[in-house]
Amino acid sequence: MNLARIVPPVETWDRHMFERWSFLFKPFAPRAEAGAQEVHVQPDGTQEAGLVSSTLVATAQGWTPVRNLKPGDLVLTFDAGLQPVTKVSSEVPFETAQDCPSALWPLEVPKGAFGNATPYHLLSGQNIMVESDAAEDMFGDPFSVIPASALVGLRGIERVPPKDGMEVVRISFADEQVVFGEHGALYLCASSRDMVEMALEQRPDPLYAILPPAEARVVASSLGEDFASIAGETPRDILGAALA
Repeated sequence: MNLARIVPPVETWDRHMFERWSFLFKPFAPRAEAGAQEVHVQPDGTQEAGLVSSTLVATAQGWTPVRNLKPGDLVLTFDAGLQPVTKVSSEVPFETAQDCPSALWPLEVPKGAFGNATPYHLLSGQNIMVESDAAEDMFGDPFSVIPASALVGLRGIERVPPKDGMEVVRISFADEQVVFGEHGALYLCASSRDMVEMALEQRPDPLYAILPPAEARVVASSLGEDFASIAGETPRDILGAALA
């Protein structure tokens, strides 16, 4: 079948046409068996981006667990100051650790790996912003976004079985944003706008480009203990530094 004869050119689409044909841009995935629990998995086999529900992020009210956030709450972002959350979703991907394939185990960042006072956990599919000399040498910008999976095997970071009933929370903003985590990590959070809205508004390319695996590994391998330079600071300190 020649779709070019059926589907009008994209530049001529209006909202109705996007709603009718947008399925063409969605990846095809095997249909889940009846009764199977839906798990968000990316094309590379890692779990989709999200934060462990106990993760603390910097907000207008101080450090706040992401599980307590709701639409309208102001969260401190790397490039845009305080921004309102537009969407919050959560799920328990696996009821028990035995149900979770080892490829989807979260990463444990041990105490002191990056100046963090206590261990913390990352989903392997979560994208994080890091600062490194290698990124500056390679791309002319010390800040880059890499998948957390690029950290596996470095500085004692390993995959570990999830706790039974581990809840994953995803927060979104009108535009994608990088938010501050208590341990110094910088988490990339998605835009809540759907593909139709972005296309109709002719929005520019995403603000944050995620490095491909090989380049992400090079950057991750170059990180020092002080890459998480905000570890131990308060949201007020971080906001003050940003406004200075």
